[in-house]
Amino acid sequence: MKTIDELLAEGVDGKRVFVRADLNVPMADGLITDDGRIRAVLPTVKALADAGAKVVVASHLGRPKGAPDPKFSLLQAAERLGELLGAPIAFAQDTVGPAAHDAVNGLQPGQVAVIENLRFNAGETSKDDTERGEFADQLAALADAYVGDGFGAVHRKHASVYDLPARLPHYAGYLIATEVGVLKKLTEDVKRPYVVVLGGAKVSDKLAVIDELLGKADRILVGGGMVYTFLKAKGYEVGSSLLQEDQLATVTEYLERAEKTGVEIVLPVDTLVAPEFPDLSGKAPANPSTVAADAMPAGQMGLDIGPETGKLYASKLADAATVFWNGPMGVFEHPDYAAGTRAVAQALVESKGFTVVGGGDSAAAVRILGFDENAFGHISTGGGASLEYLEGKTLPGLAALED
Repeated sequence: MKTIDELLAEGVDGKRVFVRADLNVPMADGLITDDGRIRAVLPTVKALADAGAKVVVASHLGRPKGAPDPKFSLLQAAERLGELLGAPIAFAQDTVGPAAHDAVNGLQPGQVAVIENLRFNAGETSKDDTERGEFADQLAALADAYVGDGFGAVHRKHASVYDLPARLPHYAGYLIATEVGVLKKLTEDVKRPYVVVLGGAKVSDKLAVIDELLGKADRILVGGGMVYTFLKAKGYEVGSSLLQEDQLATVTEYLERAEKTGVEIVLPVDTLVAPEFPDLSGKAPANPSTVAADAMPAGQMGLDIGPETGKLYASKLADAATVFWNGPMGVFEHPDYAAGTRAVAQALVESKGFTVVGGGDSAAAVRILGFDENAFGHISTGGGASLEYLEGKTLPGLAALED
């Protein structure tokens, strides 16, 4: 895999360089709530611009239906990128149409343009190779070289991620090189004890990675909505908590396999419950109560790990040499249910091991809860991509960057 440093050594002055970034930032009321992914691509964009390239940045945002949709416009992300770069950004209001060509043709060496949301064109996400290829051809007309730096999308077989690199000289950006280097530390010659913390809503989203980790991790700590399927598999009452009954047999088999192989699966000893899901809009007090994990009342819903579990998980992380964390421990967006996620984050901050926060909600949580990003070994920009890599899958966007 060639890197951006090799491209820079070849010379980019005056060349049009297409950077497939990941500007898929969370938005609320038209405003960016976490600009982490924009900041993550800055080193690549700045290095190219400083070297005299005409930089064309492209990304998706959300899941529009293959047609323009104002609520998914990249305009806010483009403006934020310009603020962080300290330079004006040209913004094209289409992807491969006249506006995109005008924006790119108007660039001077060292300037940057952002084209509109790639998913406004159905060819970006099409499962038809021909349709995807035609869109990739149109994108290729905007550039002389390709730099892949949108790690959060490399597990997608999309036109800008998979097909476009084949049409241009292609290189990995700084972010992708960093992310792959980190993931290799989690899969090759791992320092032990290796502890994995998994949370989030659905256990089905994590089954494949649990299956893979049962042969590699020393401990797996489980929280979030997915944990109630584990507790149910142990025969506990889980009230009205999130439950995937169709996964109970698989979870039971994993618990049995872990016991046989010596992998410690750690589950909550207490949990925060309430009669209903909290109102997140106004953050009104939810007044939860704490109950033992094996004594949940039938009419209650589990919404966070309890304080004793927070202490237990911190103790299980204290001696870790390697930690991977993906998924919050509860509904961290509400202050009454943020303590579990905060406890895990604090344990990682205090850890002397190599700590990786695996993207998505976990990355957003550590920022929202006020933690210093530099206190963690690495905060990934791609939760889904990280999980699929750990599952042992071939990621299309990384395969496309190989020579």
